[in-house]
Amino acid sequence: MPDPLSPTPPKGVALFDLDGTLIAWDCQLLFRHFVLRREPWRGVFLPLFLAFLPLAGLLGSEGMKRVFLSFLWRIHPDTLSQYAREFAQSLTPGIYQEMHICIDREHAKGHLLILTSASPELYVVEIGKLLGFDLAIGTPVEFGPLFPDIDNNKGLAKVTRLKQLLPPSYFEDGKLHNSRAYTDSRADLPMIALCETATVVNPSKELTALAAESDWKIMRPARPWRTRAGFALRAMALLLGIGSNPAGIKMGS
Repeated sequence: MPDPLSPTPPKGVALFDLDGTLIAWDCQLLFRHFVLRREPWRGVFLPLFLAFLPLAGLLGSEGMKRVFLSFLWRIHPDTLSQYAREFAQSLTPGIYQEMHICIDREHAKGHLLILTSASPELYVVEIGKLLGFDLAIGTPVEFGPLFPDIDNNKGLAKVTRLKQLLPPSYFEDGKLHNSRAYTDSRADLPMIALCETATVVNPSKELTALAAESDWKIMRPARPWRTRAGFALRAMALLLGIGSNPAGIKMGS
């Protein structure tokens, strides 16, 4: 749990999503590749995940995330913490330069910077520290069973968590004062509703249309794939732990 924030409202608030917003990829795939390159034997859990894919509609994103994270079964907590720190250090060079500029601009304005992601909190917090965020929130994960217990920080859950962590004085008429949300996903519409305006990153057709109607800013930083097939090949390599950098982004050592 982060330290309590000052009850005095900041000059402004900037809420940033992580996956697909600050970086091209879902960080869960990147973290899996990171771990498998160090412990290749953990790839044995892939057939289990694939076996559950036909049940994705029934299990939902939270259930499938629990299955996906089975590859970390019985990993030592100290090892996991070390991996989280090292992963964050390797990841930050891959952040879109355009988004670095946005972060720096919000920081220069004296705004409170909050990173809020559905990715596991264990490395979201580490990424937030390195990027200079005042607060970083992710999905809490309790490892132990094969399918770890999680509290998926996605959609409306992001709003619930923010209202738990931020002082009531930060809100006025249900919105954060002088606030902007940055996201790539329609799943973050509840988070956007907390803010006075938004910037959408590489949005879908539906989100692009909504941005035009709502006068939100649209950013389209270059992704490391050009076609769906290219994306699929890179994603499969990440899933299998193949190659030194199948993500095709700048990564630290």
